[in-house]
Order: sequence, then C-alpha cells, then structure tokens
Amino acid sequence: MSEDAATGQGRPAINPWLVAPLVALAAFMEVLDISIANVSLQHIAGDLSAGQDESTWVLTSYLVTNAIILPLSGWLSSVMGRTRFFLACIIGFSASSLACGLAPTLGLLIVFRAIQGLTGGGLQPVSQAILADAFPPRQRGMAFALYGMAVVFAPAIGPTLGGWITDEVSWRWVFLLNVPVGIVLTILVTALLEDPPAFTAARQERLKRGLKVDYAGLGLLTVGLGLLQVVLDKGEEDDWFSSPLILWLTIASAVSLIAFVIWELGEEDPIVDLRLLAERNFGMANFLMFLLGFILLGSTVLLPELVQRLFGYTATQAGLVITPGGLSIILIMPVVGRLVSIFDSRHLIAIGLAITAMALFRMTSFDLDTDYATFMWARIYQALGLSLLFIPINTAAFLTVKPEKSSAASALINVSRNLGGSFGISLVTTMLSRSSQAHQTVLVSHATPFDHAYRRMLDGLVPLFQGQGDTVAEATSKAVAQIYGIIQREALMQAFIDDFRLLGIIFALLVPLVFVMRKGKPHGPGPATH
Repeated sequence: MSEDAATGQGRPAINPWLVAPLVALAAFMEVLDISIANVSLQHIAGDLSAGQDESTWVLTSYLVTNAIILPLSGWLSSVMGRTRFFLACIIGFSASSLACGLAPTLGLLIVFRAIQGLTGGGLQPVSQAILADAFPPRQRGMAFALYGMAVVFAPAIGPTLGGWITDEVSWRWVFLLNVPVGIVLTILVTALLEDPPAFTAARQERLKRGLKVDYAGLGLLTVGLGLLQVVLDKGEEDDWFSSPLILWLTIASAVSLIAFVIWELGEEDPIVDLRLLAERNFGMANFLMFLLGFILLGSTVLLPELVQRLFGYTATQAGLVITPGGLSIILIMPVVGRLVSIFDSRHLIAIGLAITAMALFRMTSFDLDTDYATFMWARIYQALGLSLLFIPINTAAFLTVKPEKSSAASALINVSRNLGGSFGISLVTTMLSRSSQAHQTVLVSHATPFDHAYRRMLDGLVPLFQGQGDTVAEATSKAVAQIYGIIQREALMQAFIDDFRLLGIIFALLVPLVFVMRKGKPHGPGPATH
C-alpha cells in the first residue's frame, strides 16, 4: 500500500477501479435480498404448509437482525480488521443463503433468514468504507456512483427478479442464487483487498490498549433496534397502538434507545461512535440519508401496490413499472459521480430534492384512466432526482471524516438510510389505509337518493342490468354494488395521491436545510486511474 500525499489516506496498491465493482456487487447482493423475497411469500407459505401471516416473519426476521448489525459493523471492523470482517460477512451470508434455499420447514427458514440478515448486514457499510478509503476525494464521486447504483437499483429490480425466479423456477432459487456469487466474491476479496495503513495502525493501537467490549451499549442497541424493527414491520398489521403488544414493544424500544444514546455518549470507547453526528456535515448528511431512504422505499412500495390493486397488474407487470427507473439510475449515476468533483455537493443535493419533489407532485395527477407509460415515466423522473442525491450526500458526509473513522461513519449513514426506509414503508402503508377509509366515508355520504349525480348514475345502470334479464330489484342491487365498487376504487386512488403529496411536501421543505452544511470544495475531475 502507498500513502496518498494529498489526503494522508492509505490507498491500495491494487487499482481501486477493480475494488469498486467488487464491493458494489457485495452490497447489491445483500440489499437485493431485502426485497427479492417479498413476492415469494405466498409460494413459501404454500410449499411449507404455513399461513400467510406466519410467512411474513421470513421478512421480519431478516430486517430485525440486519438493523441490529448495521450500526455495530464499524466497531466489529475496528476489532477484527475491515477486510477480515467483510470476508466473514460474505461467507456467512452465502452459507445462510444456502441454508435458506434448502430449509425444510418455515421455522428453520425464519432462523436461517435471521442469520442471513445478521451476516449480511455488514456488507453495505463496509463496502462504502472501503470505497471512501480506496479513492481520493476528487475521485470519490465516481466510486460512490458504483455503490449507489448497487443499493438503489437492488430494491427496484428485486420484486421483478424475485417474481420471475419464483414463477419460472422455484422460490428456493431466490436464496440459492447468492451462493455462486458469494463464492466468486470470497475468492476476489481474498486476492484483492487489504486494510489501509491508517486503519490498521488505529486498530493495532486499540488492541494494544486492551479490548473492552461495551456490553451495556451492545445490549441496549440490540433490544432497541430489534424491537423497533418489529414494531415498524408489524405495526400496521396489528393496528398499531390498539395492540397492547405493539404498544409495549414501542415503549421498550424507546427506553432502550434513549438509554443507549446516553450511555454511548458517556463511554470512552463506545460500540457506536455517536459523536460523529455532532459534526455539522455528517449529521445533516445522515438526516438527508434517512429521508432519502424514507422516500425511495416508501414510493417503491406505493407504485407497484397502486397498479396491482387498482389496475389489475400482475407482480411482474408491477415490477416493470419501477424497473425502468432503476435502469435510469444506473445510466445517470456515473454522470453525477463526475459532477460532484466539479460542483458544490450542496447545489446538486438541492436540485435533486427539487426534482424528486416535482416528480412526486406529478404523481398526484394519477387517476383511474392512467396508462402504463405515464406510471413508468413518472418513476423515471423521480429516479433522476434520486440519482442527484445519493452520491452528493455521501460525498458531503465523508468530507470531514478521518480515515480511521470511515467504518464507523459508514455504519451510521447506512443505518440512517435503512431506518428511513422502514419508517417510510410503515408511514405510507398506514396513511394509505386510514386515508382510504376517510375518503370512502366522504364519498359514501354523497351516495344517497338526494344526490343528483348518484341518481343519474343509478338510472343509467339499472336499465343496463334489466336488459341482461334481471328484475328491477336485482338490477337495482347490482347497480348499487357497482357504484360502491367505483367509490372504493376512487377512495383508494385519492389515498395514494395523498401519500405522494405528503412525500413531495417533505422533500420540498428540505431544500433550504441543505445549505446548513459546509461548502465542499470541488477537487476537479481528476485523472483516470491506470
């Protein structure tokens, strides 16, 4: 390894452009598994003789352990060594994927999925930390572009790919697919990666002082984040705080997380370095990344659900609505990677927020006659804005982070994005249910004999059914049922529009906050690495 004169950072002797796609693929594989199994739940439940509610624990178990390990990955990297920890994650993730694919019962599948989330959770933050250290600031934009393509495209392609694999082969191959990829990654990581000198020196110094494990912090974090993820995943299903279980889990999670923050801030050697959030750029970047995850995953859930519930799209067709947006991200992100080396990251973030907000406001014009092309282009417009966010936010976040802190910083910013996604999904699904009921109540109040529009529609439908051989009473009953179906569809459409509007407002309000961050000096495009 050699030392970069400008930054004081260790850089690998191996060409970093060989390292970048390698770690991006590892992150892609892990993020893909968060969403790829969603569409297979019915098949899993049927094949393993389980109920639909029971099968959802296949998702929850993964998310819970994933949420727990993410913030710990920085500490584990500093103790084990980043490359060694990365390799352990790949091997563990591949082995647990094999176990998931071969699981004979639902109970074992849930256990193996929990192990998969635990071993795979470190892949995202470690991948990002490796990129931050492998490239000098002037080239980090392009490096983060590769990483961004992986973690943003994966949830977009996941449902489509999962649906196709499940329909054409078997749900088991959703998991078994990771095994050959994991083997290749293990070989390449062993051959190409090693820790940078600054990181190695900090690790050796830490071990020389004696390894102290913050057991209290570890316990509070595990309980707090684990219970929080269960609440976010199961809250809507159990009608939130009307369920005593959800209420008590929320209280226990809140108490644990508050105690965790207080404890960690008083620790000399914390298991999660929360003090990094006090730095203005890094703290604001985490806030923006939380909301990026919120909008990205929230809207990724809404759009397929809209076309399936209101337009009769199959799971594969619904996936094809959002996949073009993912493909456009792949095309745009390398361009953004070059732009961050030329322009102030804050300006790119502000433009990205504005474009995403406008794209979400555009979705509020959807109606029950909207066609596939309109849905697809709306998602592509949104993807354009999201592409202008991920790389500049990460670049601004790592602007003032020391090399030895890059693993801890990467862990925190990935936690922010994942928690944002969980909160986003929970909020939009809850709002969708409540808003749909509210709109239906308003619309039904007009469906009376005293309403002119209702009478006109009824008068038009009754003769139509009579012409098909129904009596007056039968025709009237069918007409009323059809009108009620129209009301239900319209109420649900208005609820989707409410969700899109809320997400758009949130992003629009964020634009001025971007300039709280310090100005990042452009470093110029920088020469290509040979």
